[in-house]
This record gives sequence, C-alpha cells and structure tokens, in this order.
Amino acid sequence: MNIKDLLVKDVMIMDLQATDKKGAIDEMVQKMYDGGRISDIETYKEGILAREAQTSTGLGDGIAMPHAKNSAVKEATVLFAKSNKGVDYEALDGQPTYLFFMIAAPEGANDTHLQALAALSRLLIDPDFVAQLKETKTPDAVQNLFQSAEEAKEAEEKQEQQEQSNADDSDRKFVVAVTACPTGIAHTYMAEDALKKKAKEMGVEIKVETNGSEGIKNRLTAEDIARADGVIVAADKKVEMNRFDGKELVNRPVSDGIRKTEELITIATNGSAPIFHSSESDSNEADDSAEGSIGSRIYKDLMNGVSHMLPFVIGGGIAIALSFMIDQFIGVPQDQLSMLGNYNEAASWFNQIGGAAFGFMLPVLAGFIASSIADRPGLVVGFAAGALANTGGAGFLGALVGGFLAGYVIIFLKKVLKGLPKSLDGIKTILFYPVFGLLITGGLMLLINIPMKVINDGLNNFLLGLDGTNAALLGALLGGMMAIDLGGPINKAAYVFGTASIAATVTEGGSIIMASVMAGGMVPPLAIFIATLIFKNKFTKDQKDAGLTNLVMGLSFVTEGAIPFAAADPLRTIPSFVVGSALAGGLVGGFGIRLLAPHGGIFVALLLSHPLLYLVFIAIGAVVSALVLGILKKPVPQ
Repeated sequence: MNIKDLLVKDVMIMDLQATDKKGAIDEMVQKMYDGGRISDIETYKEGILAREAQTSTGLGDGIAMPHAKNSAVKEATVLFAKSNKGVDYEALDGQPTYLFFMIAAPEGANDTHLQALAALSRLLIDPDFVAQLKETKTPDAVQNLFQSAEEAKEAEEKQEQQEQSNADDSDRKFVVAVTACPTGIAHTYMAEDALKKKAKEMGVEIKVETNGSEGIKNRLTAEDIARADGVIVAADKKVEMNRFDGKELVNRPVSDGIRKTEELITIATNGSAPIFHSSESDSNEADDSAEGSIGSRIYKDLMNGVSHMLPFVIGGGIAIALSFMIDQFIGVPQDQLSMLGNYNEAASWFNQIGGAAFGFMLPVLAGFIASSIADRPGLVVGFAAGALANTGGAGFLGALVGGFLAGYVIIFLKKVLKGLPKSLDGIKTILFYPVFGLLITGGLMLLINIPMKVINDGLNNFLLGLDGTNAALLGALLGGMMAIDLGGPINKAAYVFGTASIAATVTEGGSIIMASVMAGGMVPPLAIFIATLIFKNKFTKDQKDAGLTNLVMGLSFVTEGAIPFAAADPLRTIPSFVVGSALAGGLVGGFGIRLLAPHGGIFVALLLSHPLLYLVFIAIGAVVSALVLGILKKPVPQ
C-alpha cells in the first residue's frame, strides 16, 4: 500500500493547537469532517475512542496512530498532524507526542486501516525519517518525504529478497523471529523492522514472521526453522510455538524486539539461549512460553480475572450505593434501619440490580483466571469454581484459589488426554474437558471451601470491625502502596484488596479499605498539579503543561498520570508520593469513611459516607506530597 496516496493534503494539520488527548482527537476528527473525509463526527469519534479504550495508540517516541474503521468514513484517509509544543496523549512511554497519523477506513474496506498502520509502522521505526518529518513545514513536504521513504523501502526490500535467495551459499548466522502484539499492530511491525535493521548491521541473516491483527505475514516455513541457528519470539500474545521444538529460543515481550534488538540477536546466535521443548498442546505451550517467568504468568493470569471482574464490581457497587442514597433521602424509620437500601421500592430496585451484578463478581474472577491459564476450556470450569466459592462462603480468596485450580486442572487433563486419537480432538473440548474438569475442580472446591470459609469469615469480621487506630494504620499502608509503583504490581495488590473488601461490607454501606485505597491513588497526580504551580522553577515547560492534565487524572482516580514524573526523577518523586498517599489513606481510615464504588474519584463522591471530609483529606495528602517534592527536587537549569 502506498501511504502517499492516503495522505491527503487538505486534511493535514501542520500546527496542532491541542495540548491534551481529548483536544487532539477532537481537533483531528473535526479536520476530517471539514475535509469531507467523514460524514458523521460522532460515529467516527466513537470508533477512535473505542480503540483508545483498549490501549493508547500513543506508541511512544513522540508518535501516535489513532485509527477507526466504521460507516462514517467516506474514503480511506490518513490525516497527518504535527504539534510543535507536544501533546499529553497518554503515550505508552509517558512522554509528549508530536506526530499524529489518524487513520480512517470505510466499513467495507479490506483491512485498509490495518495495512496503513503496518506500512506506517515500518517507516516510523527509522529515527532519521522521524526527525525529518518533525522538520516539515508544508503538506507538500510531508508527501514528498513519504514518497522518497517508500521508494527507499521498496529498494531495500528487493535487496533483502535477493540476499535471502542467495542464503544457501552464505556462511552468515541465520535467525528466525516472530513478532506479535495483542491489540494494535504497530509494535508488531516496529519490532520486525528493528530486528531486520539490527541484524543487517551485525551481519546476521534474519527472517521475521509478523503475527498481528491482519493475520500472519511472511510465515516461517519448516525449512526456515530447520536451517535457523536460533529463534527469537518477541510477543505479548499467544503464537504457534510447537514448531520450534528442539531449537535454541529466546522469548521476550514485543517491546524488547524494538528496544533490545542487539541483545536478542546476540543471545539467539551465540548458543546461550535455552532449548525449547514443545508439547502436543499448542495452546497450552504457547501460552506458557509467551508469558515469561512463573511470577509474571501468575500476575498476568490474576490481572486477567480482575480486569474482567471490575466492571461487575463497579456497576453493581454504584447501583447498591444509589439504593442507600435513595433510602437516606426518602427516609427510613429508626426501627427499620437494618432495611437500609431495601426499604423504599425505588431503593429496592437499585439494590436488586446491583446485587445481580455483584453475583457475577466471583464466577467472572475465577473464570477468566482459568481461561488465561488454559484458554477457552478453562472458562466454564473457572466459572463453576467461582460460583462454588460464592455459595460455599469462601468469598474472594476462595474464588481466586478456585480460578487457578480450575486452570491447572484443565492443563492436567490436556496432558492426560493428549494420547487420544486425533479423531477425538473435537470431542475433548466439548465433552471431556468440561465434564472431567467440573467433576475434579468441583470436588476439590468443596474441600477447599472449608478452610477458605474460615479465612474469609475472619477477614470479613476484621473488615466489619475495622475502626480507630487499626483502620488508620491499614489505610495508611494501603494508601502508601498505591503510590509506590503507580499502577504496577504493588499498586494493583492494594487495589485488588480494596475491591475484594467491598463485597464483605455491602451491608455496612461500603468499605473503609476501598475509600483509603482510592484516596491514596488520587494523591500523586494531584500533588504533581500543585507542585507545578508552586515550584515553577523545578519543572520543565512540558512538565508544567502536563500539570493541568494531572489535575483531571487525579480527580478521576487515574494514578498513572504521575508516571512520567516518577520515571524522570524516581528517588525524589516516589517518596514524596508515598508520604502524601499514606497520610490521606490513614486519615480516611481513621475517620471511618466508607465507599461502595471501586472507581470514579470525585464522580462517585456522593457515594461516600462523608464526601466533603474525604476531599479535604485528599487535598491535605496532595499538598503535603507537593511540598515534600518541592523541597527535594532540584531547580531545572534555565
């Protein structure tokens, strides 16, 4: 595909005015509409935002590629926009974004937007090309630069094909690689080009298979694999692994395929990579191999369950909280306070709706942990394990254990049944796995529920009786944990504990733990906003511009807004965040403030037991963090 044909001069923006993600998207979509490339702003924008909800298309290194394919698009188009001051686009590396490529494809197009993304990604991996693009002043210069780059790329690919046709006579090392990313495809092709470029510099022959959203391209043949001296898998999703049985294989995330290419090629060619051993179960082996260490696999499996569970907790929690608000507003007799949330008919409706959503919380958690471990066969067994944990009183911890148990029971069954004739492969999935999986997992869960119920009851009693000093100390600990790695494993551990505590405290009007966790998570971005206002000489212009964005993110309980500041100066920023977050969490816990919604920030303030006091405590924590940061941080050189 020729990118120059899609780069329409009439819809280029050579000086983007927006400073944040929302503004940038609005400005580019409006330009698409004004240029006659889309027929409906809202429909096309919905597609863009839906894609951004999966993961940011801000790829890092100052580049973003938002894209959508829907009925509002009249003609396939790539809008080019350039920001001279940089945009806070929530890029994956946390840095400002300067170059934008908004891709629009009509609904009937044959994967036009995916092909455009692939072609763009291959060009944008070249830092010299990106540097030239940043210097362009006119739409004509942009088109000419892309035309020259594509011509050079075509010539380079022809040369590579010629070199590959002569490969049998070459004494060079030969490596095969697979690149893959789970959502967008940009990283897939960036990793491909980065590996090819570095291999050429190192005098190594390489063939790269891309396994992205548009399917498998440049598929490795059995001859390629047999001839290879080593294999590189740079992937964040399942790839076909059994074909590499007996080969030296280095397995890393796709980001390493972009940034650590020399290291990967060196390991694959010097004999230090481990020998890969496959099993007959492609899905299982690919899953295990693509995850990395045991710890990272467990973490990813857990987060898969938690991420699918959260919408049920959030929606159900808010609905139940509204039932309490309605009863408090209308009024409940003193002798009927135990019916709070169910006394008035309107409140009872909301309570039933929220309770229905909450009823799915544990099955969904266990089901998607199991499916992460064992793929689709684990889903039904995991759901059943979660339901048994719920009815057996084992609660959140029981469902968590049940999810992992269900997943590994299916893995066990796959190994036991792998010797069956291939003619029975179809019946294994629809009969053997669910039936034997349910019987084994269900029987074990009935036994596990006994000790897990004791543990769960003890934890629930502790949470229900939490007050005073104990609540303050626990709130401070969890609040501080939210600020240590700003969205990393420690932060997620505190957050998961907070969401788990909601189920145990529904009848009490909410969780002190969840309120403390959310307070701790709101402090770091708010502290950045305050610090950039008070200590202007200690931040760069870009950082001061990002301060206002952090205000919005902090109020919305998006802790990750502070990541770029922490990454730039971790020894000063992280201790500052922890102090303020721990203070806010401790104050919230000490005063017994409760919350039923596990997310939302100020948007769920009315669902707090003491909303004004809660906001005051967060403000105190943010100010303290900002002052500590201002004292520790050195002035920025003028």
